[in-house]
Amino acid sequence: MTERGGTDAKAGKNARMAVILFSVVAAMVGLAFASVPLYRVFSQITGYGGTTRVSDSLPDQISDRVIKVQFNADINARLPWEFKTLQRQILTRVGAPQVAYFRARSLAERTTTGTAVFNVTPERVGQYFNKVRCFCFGEQTLEAGQEAEMEVAYYLDPAILDDPALDTITIITLSYTFYRDLDEWNAEQAEKDTQTSGVEWGKDDNRLADASRLSH
Repeated sequence: MTERGGTDAKAGKNARMAVILFSVVAAMVGLAFASVPLYRVFSQITGYGGTTRVSDSLPDQISDRVIKVQFNADINARLPWEFKTLQRQILTRVGAPQVAYFRARSLAERTTTGTAVFNVTPERVGQYFNKVRCFCFGEQTLEAGQEAEMEVAYYLDPAILDDPALDTITIITLSYTFYRDLDEWNAEQAEKDTQTSGVEWGKDDNRLADASRLSH
């Protein structure tokens, strides 16, 4: 009786351990999937890693201090677009609203969708670079050959004036890179694979037909 009780207790302990391990694994998986959007939210709030902040209002204070804001525009190789800035730089007074313009043109033969990611250098400036409006907040879709003008409205937070580490900063660079929608890219590759497979099968069929004629 004692032996059976010990066996049952051991089985119960093993079951509890299995439940605990499963819960830990599930939590780790959930954290992995959540880490990307959580990191994005954290970066937008803090400006960490050169990520700009998002603002829905303008500051009351406008300083006489002027900082040159430069712009870069890049495209990932998977996205068949042209993307460029319509101005290389803007002399920006701290606290004053500014608008920068970009232009994208599709080189694709079909409708394509891209999303822009961005960062600011020096990275420490990210917490003071506020975007009020930006094309990078959502997906952008262009039809074949279509052009579109895109804009970003921004300002430099006057709090930058109180950061002694940035007293000597005279140039800020805002960079964008457009990436292809991943689902769209995968669907296009699957379509190409299907077409290639069909061509190869056609060649095999022709070779089989030639071999059949030669054998008779």
